[in-house]
Amino acid sequence: MSTPEYRQRRWGTGPVPLWDNGRVATDTTPQVLIAGGGPAGATAAWHLANAGVQVTVLEKTAYPREKVCGDGLTPQAVREMDLMGIPHAPEDGWQRIRGLRLVAGGRAVEVPWPTTRTWPDYALVRTRNDFDEILANHARSAGATILERHSVTTVLRAEDGTVNGLRAELLDGRGRKTGEFRDFHAPLVIAADGNSTRTAVSAGLAKRDDRPMGVAVRAYYSLPEDSPRRNDDWMESWLQLPDARGNLLPGYGWLFPLPDGTVNVGLGILDTSPQFGKLDYRGILKDWSGALTASWGLSEDTRTSRILGAALPMGFNRTPQHVPGMLLVGDSAGMVSPFNGEGISFAMEAARMAADLAVTALHRPTAAGREAELARYPVLTQEAWGGHFALGSRFAELIGHPAVLKAALATGMRVAPLLRSVVQVMANLVDERGTAPVDRVVRLLESAVPAATTQGQVAGPRPDAPSPANVG
Repeated sequence: MSTPEYRQRRWGTGPVPLWDNGRVATDTTPQVLIAGGGPAGATAAWHLANAGVQVTVLEKTAYPREKVCGDGLTPQAVREMDLMGIPHAPEDGWQRIRGLRLVAGGRAVEVPWPTTRTWPDYALVRTRNDFDEILANHARSAGATILERHSVTTVLRAEDGTVNGLRAELLDGRGRKTGEFRDFHAPLVIAADGNSTRTAVSAGLAKRDDRPMGVAVRAYYSLPEDSPRRNDDWMESWLQLPDARGNLLPGYGWLFPLPDGTVNVGLGILDTSPQFGKLDYRGILKDWSGALTASWGLSEDTRTSRILGAALPMGFNRTPQHVPGMLLVGDSAGMVSPFNGEGISFAMEAARMAADLAVTALHRPTAAGREAELARYPVLTQEAWGGHFALGSRFAELIGHPAVLKAALATGMRVAPLLRSVVQVMANLVDERGTAPVDRVVRLLESAVPAATTQGQVAGPRPDAPSPANVG
């Protein structure tokens, strides 16, 4: 089934039979277990529960909880929210964003989100502290069970090696380990536990070292009461980072305004940079904040949070995305774009794909039939984003060379039509069957580059890749 056909598919009605090793079960065992209650896990849970599936989510923390993120929701993510019926009016605490403001070489260019047939022409900003809880409550309202303070430690397997459950350690009210474990079983497991990837690792799936990685750090800053930047409706991206003295720093930076007058300020750096793994990321963010005083009124004196960091698993960096009994969704599968470090939209759309296939699989009368249906998942994700991630990986390699980046910015920042097309490509907002010039060019480029595979596996982590603990 092609991706466009998939996107128009709808589930049938009626209860989904509960299968347990080929037999219809009669107890309340969940039909699907999900490790992780972030955007990927909660979205999958809502779609499954909405289709009548008994689904249980095991979430390590308790809502609300902080997550390292830019807090930006691209038009692709907004579309997934629309499909789920999640309201996002400004009066409900959502900051609506009409485009990107790109800053480089002393110039600032505002690029509105493109008008397409597939996605809305606006984005949103909301803290993950709020957003993840909204998604979790939405899943609960559809009938999903979400168990907080259940930290998944390993997959469980049947005698034939099929994943058929999860083991979780229970945490106390302060998030500390209790030493008490609980086993859960289900015919199908979804690994959606973010870049910790404990579920996938316990199943023997290693990180690929032929795919890019990134590191992001971020903090919250408060705008002055009289700042004209309050209620700004642009996401700002700095393609060249100066410190307070004007010296260029490695990486790219972002400023995403929130409705309450605070700003999510962060930076990212790719492992294609020669300085990756050797930097004081907190120090770089502090230096950059000093350069934002003139334009934003921000400085270390206005920072209101800790500086936290996390790794960015990019370009399908963990495969295969399907092993018997289990699917990988979101950051657990490396579904972060090498173009811009964005992953929420891919996580939510992949969660919908996984849920759709799970519903169909659960109607199959045999285990072999279920696995045949689930095996289509990595094919669908590769069709959807294999070309985009492959192009993004080439892009990451190129901008790892300072001279190439400087030359590209010197041209791009002065040619507005080119910049608009680049933003559309980087944000994955190209209509798959569109007839606009940018649609045709992207299809041509993707056909010339082998798509990033979702099915092979390459073992062995990069020895110099920092973990979230090193940057947080």
